Amino acid sequence: MYHGRIEDFLDSEQAKELRGKVQLIFTSPPFPLNRKKKYGNLVGEEYKRWLAGLAPKLTKLLKPDGSIVVEVGNSWNPGEPTMSTLALESLLAFREAGELRLCQQFVCHNPARLPSPAQWVTIDRIRLKDSFTHVWWFSPSAKPNASNRRVLTPYSAAMLKLLKLKKYNAGKRPSEHDIGAESFLSDNGGAIPANVLQFTNTRSGDNYLNYCRTKKLKLHPARMPVGLAEFFIKFLTTPKNLVLDPFGGSNVTGAAAESLKRRWLCVEADRHYIDGSRGRFESMPEVTVYDH
Repeated sequence: MYHGRIEDFLDSEQAKELRGKVQLIFTSPPFPLNRKKKYGNLVGEEYKRWLAGLAPKLTKLLKPDGSIVVEVGNSWNPGEPTMSTLALESLLAFREAGELRLCQQFVCHNPARLPSPAQWVTIDRIRLKDSFTHVWWFSPSAKPNASNRRVLTPYSAAMLKLLKLKKYNAGKRPSEHDIGAESFLSDNGGAIPANVLQFTNTRSGDNYLNYCRTKKLKLHPARMPVGLAEFFIKFLTTPKNLVLDPFGGSNVTGAAAESLKRRWLCVEADRHYIDGSRGRFESMPEVTVYDH
């Protein structure tokens, strides 16, 4: 793990040695909120310029068929129940500055997210709770390394019944799709996921939390669901590929990459979060979380 700011890392000799070698940059940068958080987010136009400014140097680290996946949350305009477009503007500015293609947009839904913004959702009761984040998949290539066969989901009970009976209602649909008599009779080992992903982050007894509580270490306030990192690492990389997270935080990305037998490097500016991230590797005794 590299201890320092991402800006300093990108200008380091270590980053120069990584140019053209990273298969996946997967990260959740500080969200573009309209007020400061403990983890040091920027706000407003300053945030958009900052995020876009990182794109060219990050892109240089990628292999020709590599990917960048960025998760960004929503923000609201100060003092009123209207949403800011800053998250979308920032992602578009990042794409343009890095000369990247947008391969696909995803939504990450967390059904257990607390109701927010509290003023408009739980007090005035004039808005619904904000329960999703944007996840955009970029690449310098129109066809980066990817395979949805790596992230198949279990078949539904209805699909399992169809495969068993070997018959269903084929023919033309109102949508004008013409479904063949054997179009859905092949068992491919699972269903192709949709681009709406669902993960919760409610576990109170995982290794990271227990480690930080035992050692009296500061918990990261914006931890990513480990399932989100695992999904994109499986989808966009293969074993021994290199995964980079420029905003390591509690090192969810590193732990997910390690468990999937990928090489990884995470950058984190706050030493306290690096210390706490060691808890993610307690069940992996051969792993050393270190400072650069």
